Amino acid sequence: MARKSSGMQQASISEFFEKNKHFLGFDTLPRSIITAVKESVDNSLDAAEEHRILPTISIEIHKVAGKKDELRLITQDNGPGIPQKSISKVFGSLLFGSRFHTIRQTRGQQGIGITGVVMYSQLTTGKPTAVISKIAKESGAVRVNIGLDTKKNRAIISNEKRFSYDEVNPGKGLHWIGEHGIRIEARMKAKYQRGRQSVYQYLKMTSIVNPHASVDFKAFDEEGNILDEESWARVTEELPRPVKDIKPHPHGLEIGTLQRLLRDANIPSEGEGANTALRYFIRHTFSSVSQSRAEQILDLAELDYKKKPGLLKPDDVVDLLAAFGKVKLPAPPTDCLSPIEDLLIKKGLSKAIDSRFVSTVTREPRVTNGNPFQVEVGLIFGGDLPGDQPIQVLRFANRVPLMYQQGGCLLTKALESVNWKTYGLDHPGGRGIPKGPAAILIHLASTNVQFTSEAKEALADNTDVFEEIRLAMLEVGRGLRNHLKKKKAKEKAQEKFELVNIILPEIHDKVIAILGAEPVPLDPVITKIMNAVFLEEKIEWESETKVTRATIEVYNYTARPRAYTLLSTWPEKEGVSMVDNPLGGRREARGLWAWKLETIDPGCSTTVSFTVGGVAKGDWSDFDIFFRGAGDIIGATKIDEAILAEMLREEDAGVEYEEVIEVATPPMVVDAATVDTVPEVNINQEAETHPDEQSNWFGLGGGEEE
Repeated sequence: MARKSSGMQQASISEFFEKNKHFLGFDTLPRSIITAVKESVDNSLDAAEEHRILPTISIEIHKVAGKKDELRLITQDNGPGIPQKSISKVFGSLLFGSRFHTIRQTRGQQGIGITGVVMYSQLTTGKPTAVISKIAKESGAVRVNIGLDTKKNRAIISNEKRFSYDEVNPGKGLHWIGEHGIRIEARMKAKYQRGRQSVYQYLKMTSIVNPHASVDFKAFDEEGNILDEESWARVTEELPRPVKDIKPHPHGLEIGTLQRLLRDANIPSEGEGANTALRYFIRHTFSSVSQSRAEQILDLAELDYKKKPGLLKPDDVVDLLAAFGKVKLPAPPTDCLSPIEDLLIKKGLSKAIDSRFVSTVTREPRVTNGNPFQVEVGLIFGGDLPGDQPIQVLRFANRVPLMYQQGGCLLTKALESVNWKTYGLDHPGGRGIPKGPAAILIHLASTNVQFTSEAKEALADNTDVFEEIRLAMLEVGRGLRNHLKKKKAKEKAQEKFELVNIILPEIHDKVIAILGAEPVPLDPVITKIMNAVFLEEKIEWESETKVTRATIEVYNYTARPRAYTLLSTWPEKEGVSMVDNPLGGRREARGLWAWKLETIDPGCSTTVSFTVGGVAKGDWSDFDIFFRGAGDIIGATKIDEAILAEMLREEDAGVEYEEVIEVATPPMVVDAATVDTVPEVNINQEAETHPDEQSNWFGLGGGEEE
């Protein structure tokens, strides 16, 4: 007897997301507008960078008159545009995209984002999304209304029209968008609000990690009055470095992926592929596998080199996957990543947040489960930031802000694992987010960012990534601690100097007036009281000559002559040079220059100045100063010769470092009154004081922590 049909039927991917729109980030009205802006901006940035265009993006949000919680979103960019025949696929088909099977750093991969906006707009207002596209090689632009057939997962096209510049008519929706680009207009149920979780905050964060982009934002009320307006101009003309696709790495494979690759293997009918099909498959499908290693893998798996990949039995696939794990393979290439890099992190943070100090680190690329990743952290301190509240935490994955689920995110957990009290922030109990006038930026660049959900709001746990972020936190923390110590020591010395120079002359004048005595030279007396050598430095941009001048003043307020070798970091790289350096000196290491200072007599000072060309305004705004010689210098750090020698050996071997030198021993916290009695800091003792850190301050050699 035949069974009756159960009524089961297959749902399309579009129908699934239509009923589960919260998976895509459209679960609340305030969040929906942020998600829609995010998807559009991400697409604009990716498209512009792929075509090597400096992105210019504008976003407008209009409250629709007479409609409660309904907004009209307009986004426009100067990207390459989309050919007319591809518009329906890009905006009207979920899981349609060019990046799903690529292995490289991109903002989006699934092909869901912008189509999700079209779907949500249609679902909540019944309105199609209007798209205007202009590509450079065509004289006219094309306008089209796009809806979504969720059952068939395809676009519904209406009012398609190609128009020229002469036919522009904003009243009919025909807007001219320039030589090339995209304009999107969508109506949706959403709520515009201010605060930390807002469109404004998302765009501000986006501008920080995309310093090459220019972003304009306006929000209007129902009468057309401006509610909010902001522009974040680009601070660099330098585009992120192009990323390259790489092949999958054997150490990151799961058995299902390996089975698919074996099934889809394309083996040539002649040559090496025809004679040794399985060996050819392994060599040419995966990264970091040479012919000898491919043979070693097949020998361990006890598989015939000539076997056809698609004919492997399930047990053979299991053996092959196990053999991959037993063979030591080089890490995959890392040119698939495009980090922001230290200088641009500083510029991005500085343009969005007023501060007095910025410490940044870009870690070397690493690999987890066969996937390359790179961690960057920036810490900004002082300025207008509130000191009695938790610090701001700015989380990013592949240059995209993460706005929600901060507490459950791997990036936050790594931040909370550090004892920030050690570095000068208030951290009660050593738990949670520290307090203080600071903000921390955490950026993960990866070919395979693992999120906790489809909405891509928080990163899932990963031991390798966690440890890299923690080590980066320790580095910027040391930078902050050293800054605070140097600042405190210099303030004390300056305060004492000012007091001595004000009070002592007044006492002197009154005493000789009473006694009728001859004036006494005060410089030797002031020098004896101060009993310290201190340093002041500054950097100035010279607008006429387009160069940056660094000046270092060394004051000897001790009773005996002093002689030092002074060393300063500078932005040594291709295209950057010292155009003026009166004292000459010598190159000590990559990015480190040294000058031998002749005797500085008591009560005297000497000046070191040098001018750097090839850097734009604001590209170089701070530097570290080190010294050799007897006695300490307040404001400088004694160089660690062992670490310097190690760096020179590495440089001779061809290893280059983005950061040439970091403080090897913490700056002396010197009270000007007791400058000659302060003992030298022992690094190992410092490490024993803080058990969460090791003793390697440079990140070279065995351990990578402090």
